Formats: sequence, C-alpha cells, structure tokens
Amino acid sequence: MRTTFRSLLALAAGVILSFAQEVTRVSDVIYAKHDGVALTMDVFTPAKPNGAAVIKIVSGGWNSNHNGISDGGWPLHGFTTFVVVHGTQPRFHVHEIVADLQRSVRFVRANAAKFGIDPDKIGVTGSSAGGHLSLMLGTRVLPANPKSKDPVERVSSAVNAVACYYPPVDFLSWAKDGDSKEGIGPLTTRAPAFGPVVTSAEGRERAGRELSPLYWISAQTPPTFIVQGDADPLVPDSQARRYHARAREVGAKSEVLIRLGAAHGGWVEMADDNVRMAEWFSLHLLGRQPAKPFTFDVHTLPSTPAPKKAKK
Repeated sequence: MRTTFRSLLALAAGVILSFAQEVTRVSDVIYAKHDGVALTMDVFTPAKPNGAAVIKIVSGGWNSNHNGISDGGWPLHGFTTFVVVHGTQPRFHVHEIVADLQRSVRFVRANAAKFGIDPDKIGVTGSSAGGHLSLMLGTRVLPANPKSKDPVERVSSAVNAVACYYPPVDFLSWAKDGDSKEGIGPLTTRAPAFGPVVTSAEGRERAGRELSPLYWISAQTPPTFIVQGDADPLVPDSQARRYHARAREVGAKSEVLIRLGAAHGGWVEMADDNVRMAEWFSLHLLGRQPAKPFTFDVHTLPSTPAPKKAKK
C-alpha cells in the first residue's frame, strides 16, 4: 500500500490539533419544522474560531440521519461547523430537501452573531447526494425577503464557497447526452426520491432541469471545488468535468480534481483532499493564500485504495 507523505502529515496534524483545540458541540438545533417533523443541525465550535462557517450536509442517496453526524475535521481548521440533517426520501422529495437546506443556510446566517461567525463567510460541503445538494445551494439562491414576518427569511440562502465530493450535476445527461430518456441515471434508478413528477417524460425533463446544478451556474455562482474519481461506478467523472466547463463559460470560479482509479470514495489520499478543501475555504472565505496556488482548472492525480477492514 502506498501512503503519501502529505497524507501522513495531514493525519498527524489532525491528531495534534485534536488535543490542542477543544471543540464544543451543541446537538439538535432546530432550523425548520413542518409536516410533523423537526429538522436539526449539530453545531461544532472550535476553541479558536476563525469567524467562517462550514455547513456539512449529511446525505447519501438523499437519505439523511443523525447516525451520520461528524464534524468532518473542519473545526480543526478553525471553522465553526454546522452539520445538517435533512428530511429523507421518499417521504420528502429532492425539491423539498433543497428548500429545507436553503432554509438551513438562512438560519445560520440569521443567527450569525449568536454563533460567532461572519454572515458573508459561509461554505458548504457534502459527498455524493450531499455534494449535489451543496451545488444546489451554490447555484439556486433564495434572496432576502425584508418584508417577511419570519426573521430567517429576511436573509438570503447564498453560500460563499463550495467544496464537495463526487456530486451529481446533470440528471438529464448522466453518462452521455440525453441518456435520461433511455432510463439512465437517478431520475429512473432513484425515481422515488424525485416523486410522482418523474413518472412522465415531461415531468422527468422538468425535474431534471430544475434539480440539476449544471443548468443554474452563473457568473454569481460561488467558487466551487469538486473532487471525483474516474472509476466511480455511481457518478461518472464526466459530471464534474461538465460542471467545470460550464463554469468557465459563464465566468464562475471552479476547480476539479480527478483521482485516477478512484471509485465512489475510499481512497488513501482523501486526507490530502480534505486538507485541500480546507485551503479552498480558507482562500475564498478568509482570503488566506495556500502554499500551492489553485489554478481553476481540471487536474488529475493518482489514488490509492483504502485498505479493507479485517473481518471479525
């Protein structure tokens, strides 16, 4: 097994920081209530917060539960971290999940002073479906409504930077152009997550466009960093590449790292990639330049499969 020197340094730094920096956790903070459900987030505050926030979305296949809560190591870099649980499909459909997560951003921003963060320094991260939802927050923004009776709605749902792993980007063209019409991709394979609308061709087209971040990228889209494996059996690497191409067309900042031979998670260099994501947030939320500059392009690096856990 090959382990990079940078991976070892990152792991060692994490261990040292975990002892040096106490993290305070507040569990089950309610950000929304509807349909008899209270939606919550856990807030992790480092001993020495840097004033910026990272919203970490707990989601896999648009399923979310409290068992998946962890701070992701973000407080070790000084970020106050909001780990958000959303309503799970099929009870809640993807468009409803997006709306709830937009409210979670508004909730964090509306309570910025309470949490000790700058309301204009909010990043978002997630993996797979969580990555898709991160990109939806980056590309679909609810503006502030100053006339609302709800103080949470008086601020916008905009995030200021995105960093995510292997996100679905375009449901209409999954592995090749227009292949959703052939039954390829989540609109068919995970139809219950999208609801009855996808039972018709017209509905699939409408939902696929509405819920695909690719079609909503604009010059105002926040800087976005995507890490993707080129051997991913669930999300083709063409998704990330197409996101980057579209971002360049409209003048949005984007960087994509393709891990050669990597599947849907589980490679040794993820420790490196997590550090790089922290540098992305430090750059775009705090203005701190990394030692290795970002070049806003598509890069490829090898990966090493993580060792399998021995069976007990």
